[in-house]
Amino acid sequence: MKNKNNNSQLHSENVHQNGYQFSELIEAYPTLKEFVFVNKYNTETINFADPKAVKALNTALLFKYYYIAYWDFPDDNLCPPIPGRVDYIHHLADLLKNSNITKNVNIIDVGVGANCIYPLLGNSVYSWRFLGTDIDKKSIDRAEKIVKKNALSKSIQFKQQKDATQIFQGILNENDKFSATMCNPPFYRSQEEAMQANARKLAGLGNDAKARNFSGKQQELWYKGGEKAFIHTYLYESSMFKKQCFWYTTLVSKKENVQSMYDSLSKLGATEIKTIPMHQGNKVTRVVAWTFLTAEEQSAW
Repeated sequence: MKNKNNNSQLHSENVHQNGYQFSELIEAYPTLKEFVFVNKYNTETINFADPKAVKALNTALLFKYYYIAYWDFPDDNLCPPIPGRVDYIHHLADLLKNSNITKNVNIIDVGVGANCIYPLLGNSVYSWRFLGTDIDKKSIDRAEKIVKKNALSKSIQFKQQKDATQIFQGILNENDKFSATMCNPPFYRSQEEAMQANARKLAGLGNDAKARNFSGKQQELWYKGGEKAFIHTYLYESSMFKKQCFWYTTLVSKKENVQSMYDSLSKLGATEIKTIPMHQGNKVTRVVAWTFLTAEEQSAW
């Protein structure tokens, strides 16, 4: 039986537009079976407030659609929803294609995390190469294990950012040349804010908010000053490496942060700025992309 909750607003290339075929997913990853049930609408689903159920579903999606044979990390690390994450990949592919960048694509994933999700998806769908960066050595170790077990070490590599106040300094050098960066910034300003938001989410799902089925480590979820502070550091440091990357991009959850980004990027010398809307169910978010290259430099890339 198929999950009738479709995701028709997803990117046209996204294979998850029409919901989940649970029988096929269970065949790909039998562990999922224990979490699937039929709800009052006679639809197969899982309890999306249960982190283990969510992890099983997303593991099954990776196994079924993206040729991943191993994907495991501690339960206290963030478990990303595959349909939304691969949407970013597809929109980034459109951006690169429109700039005539289709061969030898190499991407920096800022804050790759233990789950290594963007490199796995980008390599599977488009054969991109990745450099994943993170401030947490344990997360990089976990991501490296996933990559090695999937025989992807030639395509996906890692570098630890040893200074938590920096993003591209210590990672990029003057001889580097990357097609794009991508990033899913920490959203909250503190652990308390993150926990309160999670409790509201659980309540909305019809669960006892006190349960707090919470996953995600500090560097994955909160940053002093929240999303806005992180992004503005990201913008500033991108301007220090104007020729090393064609497109810098980041997810931006809070719409009110976009205008200040445009203002800052104009001052920093960006030659082109784009906002790419993304719709995931009832959630609306966006990717903001910018470049410092002149038209001549873009043509010669």
